[in-house]
Amino acid sequence: MLRHLYIQGFTLIDKLDIEIKSGFTVITGETGAGKSIVLGALGLLLGNRADAKSIKTGCDKCIIEATFNLSGYNLKETFDNLEIDYDEEECIIRREIKSNGKSRAFINDTPVQLTDLKEIGSSLVDIHSQHQNLLLKKEDFQLSVVDVIAKDAELLTKYKEEYGNYIQAKHILEEKNRKIEEEKANEEFIRYQYEELYAAGIIEGEQDELEKEIALIEHNEEIKESLYTIDQVLSSGEENVSSMLRIALQNINSISKYDESIDNLSSRLDSCHIELKDIAQEISALTEKIDFDPSRQEWINDRLSQLYTLEKKHHVGNDTELLRVMSEYKEQLTQIDDSEEMLREAKENVDKYYEKCVQLSAILTKEREKASKVITKDLLRRLASLNMLNAQFEVNISSKQLSENGADKVTFMFSANKGVPVQPITEVASGGEISRVMLSLKAMISDTVKQPTIIFDEIDTGVSGQTAENMARIMLQMAKAGRQVISITHLPQIAAMGDNHLIVKKIENNNGTESNMQMLSDKERVSEIARMLSGSKITQAAIDNANNLLKIKEQA
Repeated sequence: MLRHLYIQGFTLIDKLDIEIKSGFTVITGETGAGKSIVLGALGLLLGNRADAKSIKTGCDKCIIEATFNLSGYNLKETFDNLEIDYDEEECIIRREIKSNGKSRAFINDTPVQLTDLKEIGSSLVDIHSQHQNLLLKKEDFQLSVVDVIAKDAELLTKYKEEYGNYIQAKHILEEKNRKIEEEKANEEFIRYQYEELYAAGIIEGEQDELEKEIALIEHNEEIKESLYTIDQVLSSGEENVSSMLRIALQNINSISKYDESIDNLSSRLDSCHIELKDIAQEISALTEKIDFDPSRQEWINDRLSQLYTLEKKHHVGNDTELLRVMSEYKEQLTQIDDSEEMLREAKENVDKYYEKCVQLSAILTKEREKASKVITKDLLRRLASLNMLNAQFEVNISSKQLSENGADKVTFMFSANKGVPVQPITEVASGGEISRVMLSLKAMISDTVKQPTIIFDEIDTGVSGQTAENMARIMLQMAKAGRQVISITHLPQIAAMGDNHLIVKKIENNNGTESNMQMLSDKERVSEIARMLSGSKITQAAIDNANNLLKIKEQA
């Protein structure tokens, strides 16, 4: 629960440093004093978006920090999942907003993203502001209330997983259908392209070999002339290298016996002679082999022209890529030929997940129907205590198409008057009735969801007198059940029922207008409740009435 709140440089707050006690705390103050500012600061700690305009004039940044005690709320797993240090005795959340609009957030000195802040914040504090009464008019909120009371979170998670699989399977089926329809529409074109490439008899690497061969043919005369010259120089000419080397070898052999170094040179020269003879023979053979073949040249040019034309047509650069294109066409044709089987398998997959969703949604429906009876009975009991003795309430659960939350449409049916048929609560409930229903639902939910701190921002709108006192009793009972309950209120009946009383005041000083908040003493509390009863001029009657209201609290 919230133990301490520190605010600096936020809107009209220069510096606020206050302890928040357990139990039921009320916050009062004149309209415009700054109660909503404190709530806005808390909202930033819970992950609301930051705005540089919220920084107090003259400050370069604002700081909001809150300390929580988490004992008994089993939040360690949440912290562990986010890799944040966990200390159940002291959890410190800090948010800083700079004048350039940038903000930083920390949980126990660990920098965190806004999403992490929201996840932790939603586990620590529930702020029920006036606009949240509008949630009662939303179908998904009504469904979520039923799910909370049904305690079906694990079942709902399992259903959502299967529903996700079902949606994905449907998407795959639709995509296969679309692709096959496109391919079928182009089947004739695809088949022609494939058959043309297949008929070409493309062999990987063929183009490279043919390009090398045509280069030889096109330079045939040049190559042959050079080889002839080399052959003459090496072995065929009148004065060739081979003959001269043989004479040199004969002469060196005749003197090699006289000196070891000459003998070594003789061996080396002999090796050269053997190598040269071998080269000369290959040159001679190559000279005779190379010959101009016009028909071969024509065939190669035609083949390369065919390959180049196909490559240009299919926007590729070589025969390897042509083979890849042909393979893709073949795969498309295979898909077309096997489309019925592929669609059948995809359809079976959709049906499989659909059946799983139907089975799980049926179980969800049963759990929700059980919970709806509990909600109806409990809510009517709570509404009776709020002077709605003739109220009628039902949870209507009807079928709808499968959705991410199941196959149930939940509608809260309501009538405030005896004998008047129930209708959707969104159509018939007044503002005061909505406030009482929402408080009753929040109280009911708080018994199931063990959230440390619940803040009500003027949930008493539209009520007064005994009803307001009874609303305060509900909030007091919520606090006694282990919740920390904070209520921002304009009603003295609710203010008098609090265990603790904070007041927000607007002060004019040399720095301009500032808001501040402080804990009231018993004497100050009487004066504040009397002000709420009579206005700025506090009468003795108002003081007596305030004391009487506080005595009611003592007896509660």
